[in-house]
Order: sequence, then C-alpha cells, then structure tokens
Amino acid sequence: MNATIRRGTAHDAEAVADLHALSWRTAYVGIVPDQALGDGMADERRELWALRLTADYGEPANTPELLIADQAGDAVGFAYLVPQLDGRILLDNLHVRPGRTGGGIGRALLDAARAHVARWHPGADLYLEVLRDNTGAVAFYEREGGRRTAEQEGVFPGGYVLPEYEYTWSFTPAPGPAGA
Repeated sequence: MNATIRRGTAHDAEAVADLHALSWRTAYVGIVPDQALGDGMADERRELWALRLTADYGEPANTPELLIADQAGDAVGFAYLVPQLDGRILLDNLHVRPGRTGGGIGRALLDAARAHVARWHPGADLYLEVLRDNTGAVAFYEREGGRRTAEQEGVFPGGYVLPEYEYTWSFTPAPGPAGA
C-alpha cells in the first residue's frame, strides 16, 4: 500500500473535498441521479469540508476525526468518523482515489478507523451506511467483517431517496487484569 495514515486538519479541506467529489462521480454513476453528480458538487463539497474541519464541536469526545491516507504528500484516501448521540461512531465517509482502489488503502483506512474507535471510544460500535447498489463497497465491508444491521432508505441533498444498508463493527474493551 505504501501510504501513511495520518490525522487530517483544516489544511486538508480542499484536497478531501476534491477527492470526495471525484469518488462520488466515479463510484455512483448509474446509482444516484446524474444531477447529484453535476458541476456544482465539487463546490458544495469544498464548503462542506471547510465547515466540518473548522467547526468547534466542544468536548473532544464529540469531535469528529478525519483520517487521511497520504502518499508522498498526496491524499489518496480518507475516512471521517463522527460520534453520535446514541454512543455509536459513524464512519461517515471512506473514499479512496479512483484508480487506487484494490491496493489496500481502503483496508488501511478502515483498520485505522477501527483502531481509533477501540482506543478513544471503548465499547462503542463503529457503523456506516452504504448505498445498496454500490456492490463493490458492500462486498468490501462484508469481507472486512461488517455485520449488516439495517436496511433503510437514505435521503440525500436534493431530496432523492435511495436504498442503503447499515454495517456495524462491535468492539468490547479488553478485560483488565484479574482482580483489578
């Protein structure tokens, strides 16, 4: 894989936004309406990521975490973890630069996301929502041990509704020493 996983910062907003838009335009053709993949999407993603990465979420336990797969200074993938009110952690995005999939970057990001949850949110479940018709991603999450925990309809900006699955990874804290 030869990419390094690092914490993202506000300085990564534009690179993440561009990668996010490119990934959607590649992975979701024929799955989401064409107008959702139009020219304005890149600008919308830039606004979204600038806001996400500069917002004050208060307590560290409530603050989302951006993980970047970096290769020679180039963001080749990212994952975004968002603590939820129900105590679970939403893997809100996991994207790998088109043309770079299948090389272990997605697995490294998912492993880093799972490690982050296990360390900083012991006992919390990690979950994500994936479009049902995104069969490559569905197969990946199943290979990586995700348990399908729900089938639902996702409502997206622009008002379109698409079927999706929820996948969950559960963690239990390691037991302490006997008698502790």
